[in-house]
Amino acid sequence: MSQRLDALEAENLKLKRINAALIERVETGSSVSAAPYAAFEHSAALAEQVRERTEALSLTMAELKRSNQALKAANTEAATAHQRLIDAIESISDAFVLFDSERRILLFNNKFRDFWQGTGVQIERGVTIADLRRLAEMHGIIAREHLTDAPEEPIYQLADGRWVQVSERVTGEGGLVVLYTDITDLKASEAARREQALEQKSRLLQSTVDNLSQGVALVNAEGRLEVWNHRFLSLTSLPDIDASHSHDFAQLMAKTEVELIKPNLQGPIMPEREQRLADGRVLEIKTHPMPSGGFVNTYTDITEHHRYAENLRESESWIRLITDHVPALISYLGADMCYRFTNQVYDDFYGWPRGSLLGESILRAHGEASFRRLQPYVTRALAGESVTFEVEEQNAAGENRYMLKSYVPNLDAQGKAVGFFVLIRDITERKRTSEALQQAYQNLEQRVRERTSELTELNQQLRQEISERKAVETRLLDAKQEAEQANLSKTKFLAAVSHDLLQPLNAARLFTGALLDQSMPERIAHLVGAVSNSLEDVENLLGTLVDISKLDAGVIKPDPAPFRLSDLLENLAIEYRQIASSEELDFSFVGCQAVVLSDITLLARILRNFLTNAIRYTPRGGRILLGCRRRHGQIEIQVCDTGRGIPSDKLTEIFLEFRRIHPPGAAQDKGLGLGLAIVDKISRMLSHPIKVASEEGRGSIFSVTLPLGELPPQSLLPPLATSDYDARLQGAQIWMIDNDPAICAGMATLLQGWGCQVVTALGLEHLSEQINIGSGALDLLIADYHLDNDVIGTDVVEEILQRRSDRPPVLMITANYSNELKQSIRESGYLLMNKPVKPGKLKATLTHLLKPSISA
Repeated sequence: MSQRLDALEAENLKLKRINAALIERVETGSSVSAAPYAAFEHSAALAEQVRERTEALSLTMAELKRSNQALKAANTEAATAHQRLIDAIESISDAFVLFDSERRILLFNNKFRDFWQGTGVQIERGVTIADLRRLAEMHGIIAREHLTDAPEEPIYQLADGRWVQVSERVTGEGGLVVLYTDITDLKASEAARREQALEQKSRLLQSTVDNLSQGVALVNAEGRLEVWNHRFLSLTSLPDIDASHSHDFAQLMAKTEVELIKPNLQGPIMPEREQRLADGRVLEIKTHPMPSGGFVNTYTDITEHHRYAENLRESESWIRLITDHVPALISYLGADMCYRFTNQVYDDFYGWPRGSLLGESILRAHGEASFRRLQPYVTRALAGESVTFEVEEQNAAGENRYMLKSYVPNLDAQGKAVGFFVLIRDITERKRTSEALQQAYQNLEQRVRERTSELTELNQQLRQEISERKAVETRLLDAKQEAEQANLSKTKFLAAVSHDLLQPLNAARLFTGALLDQSMPERIAHLVGAVSNSLEDVENLLGTLVDISKLDAGVIKPDPAPFRLSDLLENLAIEYRQIASSEELDFSFVGCQAVVLSDITLLARILRNFLTNAIRYTPRGGRILLGCRRRHGQIEIQVCDTGRGIPSDKLTEIFLEFRRIHPPGAAQDKGLGLGLAIVDKISRMLSHPIKVASEEGRGSIFSVTLPLGELPPQSLLPPLATSDYDARLQGAQIWMIDNDPAICAGMATLLQGWGCQVVTALGLEHLSEQINIGSGALDLLIADYHLDNDVIGTDVVEEILQRRSDRPPVLMITANYSNELKQSIRESGYLLMNKPVKPGKLKATLTHLLKPSISA
């Protein structure tokens, strides 16, 4: 503004000089001018110019005046703002320093000046930041620097004990603002909080130690006890310890029977041991070294765990005792394909010392060549699929044997296979018998073809050789007799197969059924359940194969008779309600008192297939219904489920042999696909139509229709009342006669588990040695039909009943399915049950036969 004012004054002075020169020129102009008017006109023009310049000068002067006033106001405001800045800097609680772009002091407050009191240093404007640092170090203002996580804001402790945090900010013009914040009180508060937190953590640690279920003792590097809890004193039987005094740990432990252990600093393994005390308790003692020296000992009361382990070992011995007497090779392999369990039969067959297979891989145990044959089946089992196959192997004696192997996966909660069970049966004799039977079939077909050829030739020569007719007829009769003999041989073979194969399986099933009724640890129960399921699978497979063979051979013939439908359905409901409950399914039953005309055994086989399939293909939480409907003078028995359903294009295919429906993603189910094929054959044999309706994702309805019938004046079995189902078995006196000791032992174990009083015998003489047949308490008599030395079970039963004054109910058990035997036993007034005997069905049958008066 001052420069512009000077310029305006110079221009004003210049204009005044121009004005004076013009006036002088006019006044001194040539008086001899010939044109006075021109001179006047020129003077007027000059006067106009002077007036214009004078107005411009006035305007300029006015603007200059306003500028001077604005400049004065600005200077006043600047002075006020500077004073306010000074006041603001002085009013803040922190020391303040402002540096220019060359890091020289421009401005600072008195709090910053206070830092230098007593040092003799005079801080003035223009001092550089480097000079400040040098002077601070020279006069010892800073005692030490405190390292923090923020290096841009360092913290210093001053010589007078105060703490200062330095904050630097760069200004927009390149300068630097530095604040020195006094955080002495904050540091003191932080230290107090830290000490309080440390004290609280110490109390929390002691409280935590006191509430541990383990005894804890912390020993310092000098061997003195520093920290302990009441559990330590209780487990070691030490009295309360005075916390105000230091105690030598070794001297304290010398007062108790608990051993003193310390870390082994020379070895990688820390000492750990179990000690049984005089009062029967078992302690687990562990020691852990501390990095700073000393160690921590923990004391755990594992008495219950130790007892549980002993019980577990006892249960395992019991399981092993049972499995070692099962006539099958049983083992279990983990996901790593290493053996975890083998029974005695398994070890003996392959010639391994008892227990030496445990931990061995299947590759090392059987060799690479054998493993290559088994590997595809092992892979499928570990993928969650149950597989059954035949393989030829050598036993320990070097004999080639045909083995039927079943691999059953062991699935965890997520459905992943964590191992698999192995069940192996020696089927060499069956294989050889089958081959012999096949050869006999082939020979028979060849002989039939030969006889047919001869018959054709004889027929052609009949008119010419009438004299040879009798000889031809004789030959035909011989061929017919040979064919009938071959068919009879087949029937005997099937009967032998059904008896010889199902007899040991029947014993094993009775043992596992009894074992499942016992209380045992969950892991052992799981193993027993797996063995029981595997035995049931083998039993079902063999039974199915035998049944389909008998149906094809015409061995099984229907024996229709009138009976009350409730007699069959209520027994099935009792049996399958328990099975459904174990699978977490809701089972409903609608009873029916109608009388029907059918073969009760074959009809039961149809309904069992329906119910088994419903349980197998219905997911957990689903529902199953067994009930009846009257339709057009007939009875339709229905089994409804909420399972996964069957595609509409597969409804006829499911009744074909060896056909099973596997929806995508569904697990591989067990069986050969013969169940519904057997149902179809039996329904055609009985003339009972079968119907099926299904919807994928919603469920299926299987039904069979049979005619009504009329009962004779009295029926053998009254309707079963189930209100006292379990009470009927309690204390029941039952005699069991069977020539197989294993079946006797298994039946006794099973029935005793249900609360019965059982006497088993291998024959009549053996029974007489144990009990007085004529006067002994007897509620029910069970006998096998085929006994030793061609003795018939019904003859033994008749002799027993003749010696007694009462006539208790009789249950005959046999593997013979012939109608003649069924009719004979029915006429004798006994109840017949075919092998293999299922525990659930047996329990329902016994309850049916026992009188309601029997109670615990």
